[in-house]
Amino acid sequence: MQHFRAFLADKEGSEAFIEPATRVTQTTLVVVAGTGEWTRRKVPDAAAARKVGKDLGVPVFDVNLSGYPSRMREWNEKHRQI
Repeated sequence: MQHFRAFLADKEGSEAFIEPATRVTQTTLVVVAGTGEWTRRKVPDAAAARKVGKDLGVPVFDVNLSGYPSRMREWNEKHRQI
């Protein structure tokens, strides 16, 4: 929570996206700022991710249903290390 709170402190228009567990990773929560900048952290499960989002005051989406926001892809492209 501390990491997400620090990330959100100066960012408006943020949303959270739940990434489901796979064979190699556990469930994660990605928080994407209005600028497209993002951060990811492990969470125990989808229910915990929704609670974190609620506690942070940001909308939470299932990435399998909504996909990632285009601003996240644009930010990644702009900040890609060559």
